[in-house]
Amino acid sequence: MEDVVGDFWKGRTALVTGGTGFVGSHLVERLVELGASVIVPVRSVNVGSYFFAEKLNEKSVLVNCDIKEIQRIKDIIAKYGVSIVFHLAAQSLVTVGRKEPYETMMTNIVGTLNILESCRTNPDVEAILLASSDKAYGSSNMLPYLETHPLKGEYPYDSSKSCMDLVSQCYHRTYDMAIAIARFGNIYGEGDLNFDRIIPGAIRSGLLNTVLEIRSDGQMIREYTYAKDVVDGYLVLAEKIEKIRGEAFNFTSGERKNVLEVVETVSKAMGKDISFRIMNTAKHEIREQYLSAEKAHRILNWTCKYDMNSVLLRIVEWYKRYFRLK
Repeated sequence: MEDVVGDFWKGRTALVTGGTGFVGSHLVERLVELGASVIVPVRSVNVGSYFFAEKLNEKSVLVNCDIKEIQRIKDIIAKYGVSIVFHLAAQSLVTVGRKEPYETMMTNIVGTLNILESCRTNPDVEAILLASSDKAYGSSNMLPYLETHPLKGEYPYDSSKSCMDLVSQCYHRTYDMAIAIARFGNIYGEGDLNFDRIIPGAIRSGLLNTVLEIRSDGQMIREYTYAKDVVDGYLVLAEKIEKIRGEAFNFTSGERKNVLEVVETVSKAMGKDISFRIMNTAKHEIREQYLSAEKAHRILNWTCKYDMNSVLLRIVEWYKRYFRLK
């Protein structure tokens, strides 16, 4: 992939919703390195997160905001002269979506609508990059998923991502807005504090010598993409927005593993066995999902720079610091 270099980001102001979250923190970190001014709306903070551990609060502007408050979003975009919007804020856990469908739908659908409408009414916004998901495709025997496949999420989280994706496409087609949509599979990396996810959960069990509870039967297959590759995907979408406005792109490493294979990979990286228990309690989750990133390779010249084996040790070191083990 072409390196993201040059003066594109210098002097630009970017808004990153979800900027204190796992992936958002990595995106804020890279934008700051590239010379952008970064505005991060926050509803609540976790001082142990990657965002604060890396002191990104000292390098960006934090503003109190709930993305369900449209007037507040409009005011922030106008006040800070935002030209690029990255919308990553979401309720991002499948299990929480099943337990709290109303909050999931409000955050993921209405929150996206508020961002889009706020950008539509501000002529200074040059690009809007939105985080969708492979879950937006729903259950399908047509694997790998292509961008041309229908969006038909069946369960609360999946449906909310299908809806936000479709609403975003609607705004582009109706108002010719400079929108691009990113669809990722499972993302991993330093700073993921959702320990229900298999990689941070396995690392925590390995470091703290606890038993890892696996919600599924261990055979569900997903693709895993490193957070810094994900960030590169967002950046290249923004840089090439005039060429690809209105388009959706799948981004993935192509690294497919079932849950037990992930646990084994983490175990080998850490040099120790991780004890686990198969709970087999997962409900309303898709058995097998993976994407084709051929469109991103061909049009954006995007490819992954990292694989799981090359980065797991550095990720483990971050969690050691998080758990105060070094």
